[in-house]
Amino acid sequence: MPRRTLDNPIVLAVLGLLLEQASHPYQMLAELRQRSDSHAAAITRGTLYNTVAALDEAGWVAVQGQQRTGNRPERTVYALTEAGREELVRRLDSQIRNPEREFTRFLGAVTYLGALGPEGAVEALTERAQRLRERTAADEERLASAWAAGAPRLFVIEAEYALCLARAETAWIDSVVDDIRTGALTWPAA
Repeated sequence: MPRRTLDNPIVLAVLGLLLEQASHPYQMLAELRQRSDSHAAAITRGTLYNTVAALDEAGWVAVQGQQRTGNRPERTVYALTEAGREELVRRLDSQIRNPEREFTRFLGAVTYLGALGPEGAVEALTERAQRLRERTAADEERLASAWAAGAPRLFVIEAEYALCLARAETAWIDSVVDDIRTGALTWPAA
């Protein structure tokens, strides 16, 4: 297994899940997809199975046993090892302490915003802001429900952070749309 498999961002998510409980890869995939839209888009079954194999080879997880439910095939259940826990803590500490410039698809698109022209940019940005508002409202409801159900803040802190980012992005988009409409942001002559 190539060492770079261990550099995959889902390694942290898998180690984190296994910190909570031993699991088989299919169950991990379902849980990651349930918890996060970003994980759902980024993780394929093959990627997850390759990642778990690399974690096993690195000694960060170990086979705990086999599990069979009904007529389903037998599944290998993995548990976090002490070395895996240490690696999880090391990665968490590093990623929290060290801000990195993350290149999102939206940032890549904004780089070429000028290609849309002023009217196209306003239209696209306005639609994005509206979709963000709708998603943010739904996320706020889910977070409020989690808190009402007694979920400790620490257990949903990532949802709180994601909401903060979405609100900031919406505010920035609104300001850019306003700048285009008022002429504060201009396009060069064609």
